[in-house]
Amino acid sequence: MKNNKYTKRVALLGIMGALALALSFLESLIPALPGLPPGAKPGLSNIVTMFMASSYSVADAFFITILKALFAGITRGSTAMLMSASGGLLSTAVACILLRSKKFNSGYIGIGIICAVCHNIGQLVSACLISGTWSLVFGYGPLLLLFAIVTGCVTGTVLKLVLPALNRIINRL
Repeated sequence: MKNNKYTKRVALLGIMGALALALSFLESLIPALPGLPPGAKPGLSNIVTMFMASSYSVADAFFITILKALFAGITRGSTAMLMSASGGLLSTAVACILLRSKKFNSGYIGIGIICAVCHNIGQLVSACLISGTWSLVFGYGPLLLLFAIVTGCVTGTVLKLVLPALNRIINRL
């Protein structure tokens, strides 16, 4: 029985990892939006990370985050990997804390927004460290905050809508 549980977990991580990578790849095809920093994307693959953080273990959520960062490194280079890891690890940590908190109850949309903001903060700090230019915070920070609110609403809403179906599918495994 223990082997069966382990096999299901590995299969689930494989499926969710593939889904996160597919969403990440699709996002890489979206052209840069005017007024936003290069690489600003909706964060659809973060839906998978939030799902894993809400329905499975912290380790599983971080596994997906690290997998996405490695994928960014392989497909777009070391700077993309650093940016993905810095934003992803911070937002995943916050998602795990908020989703397990009994006191915080803003729902998936609120968590999506907070995680998007944290993701952007992590990436912005990395960009400042790489470039040595802390003025990026003032130039891109306000735009990224607005973008995070919009994208966080989208990812939180999508997760809220697909969560029941995902849980039904996963429970059948």
